[in-house]
Amino acid sequence: MLLIPAIDLKDGKCVRLKQGDMNDSTTFGEDPAEMARRWLDAGARRLHLVDLNGAFAGKPVNEGAIKAILREVGDEIPVQLGGGIRDLDTIERYLDDGLSYVIIGTAAVKNPGFLKDAASAFGGHIIVGLDAKDGKVATDGWSKLTGHEVVDLARKFEDYGIEGVIYTDIGRDGMLTGINIDATVRLAQALSIPVIASGGLSNLKDIEALCAVESEGVQGVICGRAIYTGDLDFATAQTRADELNGN
Repeated sequence: MLLIPAIDLKDGKCVRLKQGDMNDSTTFGEDPAEMARRWLDAGARRLHLVDLNGAFAGKPVNEGAIKAILREVGDEIPVQLGGGIRDLDTIERYLDDGLSYVIIGTAAVKNPGFLKDAASAFGGHIIVGLDAKDGKVATDGWSKLTGHEVVDLARKFEDYGIEGVIYTDIGRDGMLTGINIDATVRLAQALSIPVIASGGLSNLKDIEALCAVESEGVQGVICGRAIYTGDLDFATAQTRADELNGN
């Protein structure tokens, strides 16, 4: 089970939002590279970056902070990034900078042809981020709810050759109310590619519950607010996950 610390970037700083609201953010660090090193030293095996400004602007914004993180991490662990990625040139630039995975969210839903081209051009590096509420996919920084069913879209995108899906329950994100295990498992069972859970991780019980369904295709979980507030100790959680997985 991959426990993946999230570093959400807003105006070059590390923040956490509640339910995707840019006006409800808490700053947890002024130095993104230092934050990356913190999670690396705690045993992280992958990092999850989000360019929050980019997600709303529809183009990369926090590139300076992202490059600083990539320089700090080097080739120690993979790094994945989402937010504002709308064209192939941006993907190529990020991969050249050292990113392992690019996460396409809104653009995948609004422009499936772009996603198909990206998966074809950059095989093995494209992950789709599907954000949903009550089973319906949301776009544009969660500000717009579509009529698309999560499972239907995910199956379509799987056929394009994407590497995996990050599934976020936006009703829970940043609220510390627990992962939506049932919905995550339903999605994982419908796909043959890995699913990463996101939204609402609150404590060690959530980690244990996810480990219990790893065999269904749930590869990992994005660790956000809980590891910043201290509700969940990352190193302890990773150790526990390893124990449950027999590592």
